[in-house]
Amino acid sequence: MKSLKIKIQMLLKLFPIIIVLVMFLKGSKSDTIYSLETRYIDVPVDHFSAMGSYKTFKLRYLLNGKHYIKGGPVFIYTGGERDITIAAQNTGFLFDIAPIFKAMLVFVEHRYYGKSLPFGNASFSTTENLRYLSTTQALADFSFLIDDLKGKIFENVTSSKIEPFIAFGGYYAGMLSAWLRMKYPFSVRGALTSSAPIFYFPGLTTCEGYYQIVTDMFEKHGQEQCVKTIKLGWDIIINQCKTKLGMDLISSTWKLCNKIRTPEDVNALLDWLANIYVKLSMTNYHYPSDYYKPVPAYPVKIFCEKLTTTFASDTKGLIQSFANALEVYTNYTGKTICNNIYHKQEDFNEIAWQYQTCTELIMPKCSTDNDMFITKQWNYTQFVLECYETFGAKLGPDWALLAYGGKNLQYYSNILFSNSMLDPGSWGGVYMNKSNETDESLMTYEIIDAPHLVDLRGSDTADNNYLVQARNVYVSTLKKWLKLE
Repeated sequence: MKSLKIKIQMLLKLFPIIIVLVMFLKGSKSDTIYSLETRYIDVPVDHFSAMGSYKTFKLRYLLNGKHYIKGGPVFIYTGGERDITIAAQNTGFLFDIAPIFKAMLVFVEHRYYGKSLPFGNASFSTTENLRYLSTTQALADFSFLIDDLKGKIFENVTSSKIEPFIAFGGYYAGMLSAWLRMKYPFSVRGALTSSAPIFYFPGLTTCEGYYQIVTDMFEKHGQEQCVKTIKLGWDIIINQCKTKLGMDLISSTWKLCNKIRTPEDVNALLDWLANIYVKLSMTNYHYPSDYYKPVPAYPVKIFCEKLTTTFASDTKGLIQSFANALEVYTNYTGKTICNNIYHKQEDFNEIAWQYQTCTELIMPKCSTDNDMFITKQWNYTQFVLECYETFGAKLGPDWALLAYGGKNLQYYSNILFSNSMLDPGSWGGVYMNKSNETDESLMTYEIIDAPHLVDLRGSDTADNNYLVQARNVYVSTLKKWLKLE
């Protein structure tokens, strides 16, 4: 957390320059695969204060009406913790089914992410400006946009009439789509979520599952020795970082942009490495992808092959073996000059997400002797203290239960909670039997051997039967909600 605070301070000084670069790099991505029209709508900075309702900002959304026919539904993707163009280009399922339903597609960006910045370049300059970054404000944004679209798309529509809007989302975006149906049932007729951990809060779900699922992915698609080597590697890396010679060895072998020198550098290195393992697990698709960074098909398998086949018993050889394996993620294209353990392309999105996990989305993660990460307990008191030091934010552990009802879902309807069993986001997801077989039922579905949000990606000839069947269930459920069968 301290390293994050240092990072935030550094980034804020560079904000006006960097934000332009990030937007430039991402600005045209929506034109690379799927055709999307970029639009903006003025929404209140604060939906819940009459004093602040006159202050607005431009919320970005993307629209595709290629297959839309009057009377068809509108499928709206509730943006999460990333630039909305990335979500759009990795949610091919909606583009696949749009012709079936004659649907219009809308991808709406989450405030404080991408280009939807309430205070422009100053959005992250003070904690006062960050105070409007919350799930409740974001949900109000989505409902506000939907109400506006009703008047533009459908004739003679009042805001009290539920037109055929269906919400979609995965992981945090999936939490939002479910909560949108719960909090604004008049806005959307139903919500289809993928690995949405709406139970991932203190008192509702234990902390060890997230990293265990990542380990399960490496055990299933890698090799048994791979997990053992990764677990063994932590102590070796930490011991190497106790001397200047060892730090120089890792810095040069792993092609770090700056040599590690301080305890903060070492912690950043360990976090960087753990994050790579998570990202490899989440993008272990059966085809090449660039969801986070360009990686080959089955990157976990290739990583483990490189790590185990070049394994050496000496420390230097092991460090080199890790370097070879890490390039599957850090340098698959061969264009990476060096690895920066501090700065990422999405640093400002990272700050926004860190703020949310401090103020609302407290998702406890711990690791045990049974997984492949450094064994570390999660301490709520310490977590709250670090959040307060970084953002001046404090929140009670029961916030999510009070705001969204915890596990009490009996009053809700038309939500499909799908969980990919090798997606760490499925930890804290909803699992239950169908409440009934009517249109108003809550449903859950489990996809075996499926990584992060693969079910929302576009169809591929190499998709396994579990994935094909899941999407068929999705289509059938949507038809029921839309009363098409």
